[in-house]
Amino acid sequence: MKFLRIYIIYRIQIVIGLIALGIFFHMEVDTVLAWLCYIAAFISLLLYFMMGSMRLVQEAVTEGDVEGAMKYMKLIKFPKLLFKPIRMGYYMLQSNLALATDNLDEAEANIRKSLKTNSTLVGDVRGSNLLQLGMVQLRKGDTKEARKHLIEAIQVGLPDKENLAAAHLQLCSIEMQRNNYKVAKDHYRKAKAAKPKTEELVKQIAMLDKQMPRIPG
Repeated sequence: MKFLRIYIIYRIQIVIGLIALGIFFHMEVDTVLAWLCYIAAFISLLLYFMMGSMRLVQEAVTEGDVEGAMKYMKLIKFPKLLFKPIRMGYYMLQSNLALATDNLDEAEANIRKSLKTNSTLVGDVRGSNLLQLGMVQLRKGDTKEARKHLIEAIQVGLPDKENLAAAHLQLCSIEMQRNNYKVAKDHYRKAKAAKPKTEELVKQIAMLDKQMPRIPG
């Protein structure tokens, strides 16, 4: 694993070294060895542009190392050349990292780029992207757009019950603000029916359990 980390971080330097070694072999030793070096350099360069350092980014995110994830993100100089599913994940993670630092404009811009990439090779994540876009817009105070994208996220499909419950809870809150209590209660029931396990969502539903009987509609 340590070798793989070094390889990913110093891939360009390794490419240059392989080309130099290939030239040396070509001139002094054997053309077969030279071409092996050239091929290895080409593959490494292809991986550099098409995959970047996303593996290290994802590992850092899994470990909760936000600073490490941001450091590895900076190693990706040409995100538009990334393999399409990886590019989509790159923009989604960029949005997550921007959210972690409360940079809401950047978070929205990046999740829109992820939506625009629209690759289904690793599964359809459009619903997740729309959910995140709606959440970002809620934090920005753009309730109208947030409501539209949260509804669209549910219609497109979300990957699990936790995300589904989160979307319905946010819509419940929005509809209550709009005094649309009947629709709010419908979203509350759907959120509860999803039976989320996340502590925060469970607490929100418990609070609504107490509030809903007092709400008209």
